Amino acid sequence: MAIETNQIVSLEYEVRDGDKVVDSNLGEAPLVFMFGKGQVIPGLENGIQNMAIGEKGDVLVKAEDAYGTHNPDAKQEVPKDQFAGIDLEVGMTLYGQGEDGGTVQVVVQEIGTDSVIIDFNHPLAGKDLMFSVVINNVREASAEEALSGIPAENMQEDGCCGSGGGSGCGCD
Repeated sequence: MAIETNQIVSLEYEVRDGDKVVDSNLGEAPLVFMFGKGQVIPGLENGIQNMAIGEKGDVLVKAEDAYGTHNPDAKQEVPKDQFAGIDLEVGMTLYGQGEDGGTVQVVVQEIGTDSVIIDFNHPLAGKDLMFSVVINNVREASAEEALSGIPAENMQEDGCCGSGGGSGCGCD
């Protein structure tokens, strides 16, 4: 039976870029998300749609269905003094706030005397990724989960959101 939109999916995964493991939650808490809401990359969601509880599989996700193609123009030169107090290193990942208020991830590409060149591409942009997944659980969303889009497993003890936003808790 296919996983359907608005169902809560719980899975374990390992992601490889070629032979290199770039991310994994094996032996840790599963990834829990609401299917069909864009909470995981599109290629992974499409790849697991026909899987069932307990099923294991490999899902090849092409770059355009993962973190996008690499954009060589997605770079910006920023005055070095904007990084005061940070021990910059080429290749380090920094997080900031974008114009829309959301979190922006950048990678330090070059460090000059007066400026720093940062790259806005996701570190995995332009890469085809192999996800090895195990579907731990699939269940119907509760009325509250369907309304908020946040699985109960991702709610904090204070009722606020975990990482997916939420109305009235200052995380949206």
